[in-house]
Amino acid sequence: MTETIRVLLVDDDEDDFIITRDIISDIPARTYLLEWASSFGAALDKIALKQHDVYLVDYRLGAHDGLELITQALASGAEAPFILLTGQSDRETDERAMRLGASDFLIKGRLTPFDLERSIRYSIEHANNLLEIQQLNAGLEQRVADRTQELAQAITQLEETNRSLFEAQQEIKKALQKEKDLNELKSRFVTIASHEFRTPLSTVLSSASLIGKYKLTEEDDKRQKHVNRIKSAVHNLTGILNDFLSLSRIEEGKIYNVPTAFDLVPFIEEIIDEMQGYIKVGQQIHYRHEGQPSIVTLDKQLLKNIVLNLLSNASKYSAEGKEIMITTQVDAQQAMVQVQDQGIGIPDADQAHLFTPFFRAHNAVNYEGTGLGLNIVKRYVDIMNGTLTYTSQQNEGTTFTVQFHKTPSL
Repeated sequence: MTETIRVLLVDDDEDDFIITRDIISDIPARTYLLEWASSFGAALDKIALKQHDVYLVDYRLGAHDGLELITQALASGAEAPFILLTGQSDRETDERAMRLGASDFLIKGRLTPFDLERSIRYSIEHANNLLEIQQLNAGLEQRVADRTQELAQAITQLEETNRSLFEAQQEIKKALQKEKDLNELKSRFVTIASHEFRTPLSTVLSSASLIGKYKLTEEDDKRQKHVNRIKSAVHNLTGILNDFLSLSRIEEGKIYNVPTAFDLVPFIEEIIDEMQGYIKVGQQIHYRHEGQPSIVTLDKQLLKNIVLNLLSNASKYSAEGKEIMITTQVDAQQAMVQVQDQGIGIPDADQAHLFTPFFRAHNAVNYEGTGLGLNIVKRYVDIMNGTLTYTSQQNEGTTFTVQFHKTPSL
């Protein structure tokens, strides 16, 4: 026997309730219990009871609107997903609804049992996935808190047992501080991940829903547009996860400098080829090498991560059609890699904090990112015993220069 799905329709028009009831009754293989709230206030009262699995909210609600209802309900702790219903297609309303927390956007006049069942099912699954992530994060925070408390108790016991073990006491305090720092790092991860994951996940959900509506051959372009949106969202999620994984490995001391001899020129050319699929429309990466020969002894993987990060930033913070210049130089003692862009630049007031974890410059807040990239680059450079410098002018561009010993001593 299938589980009954409880649905609350918020609509001030009884005819729409009857139509929705008939559509739901035509959905096969599932059992639904549809309830109706005919006013804004009645809807908030019913939502506060948390007795429904999903809410269908009409955009027009007398003196109020559905977006206002969704905002207030979420602020009051509502957990079940919201699906906004409207009388006509309006992309601006659709995107605004997603930003405010709606799981989907449906047009009443085109609603079919298939569309409604699919939207309800996807919205509930999406809400369950988010809840699972939140529960996992809560469990992680609790384990960190328990571990921190254990370490604090260990310090107290050591102090009571032997006051003469001062050096041991200091080491344990350092360990406790590191644990607290990791706790803060994980808390920031929860905050940033909840924000940064929400937009691409909503993009994937909305695009996946819309793809199913384009069934004709002549709508291939529309389907491809949403496929590209999904690919871009997944790429953004992968970048965020890679940043946190890299930072975690650095914090745990699991990143090592393993130099090998290789030719720098084809190495950089291969990275540029890899970047072609990610740079903006019209952007071009120009490469110039100075000095011969171009053989260096460096850690290839760390250097690749450094160059990819700098090129990715150069593309992200530059407009379409702008040029990006990468220059390498090798002489008898040193190897140098320099990346120059024509982007938004870094404000003078922000430059002192540029390599701080999670820091975002004031003119970069509207760009996707975690604020970890340059911190990771700086720490990779330090692991390789190199130096990282930069010059920047707001609205004109930025140049990053990385220098290493050509053949480092281990």
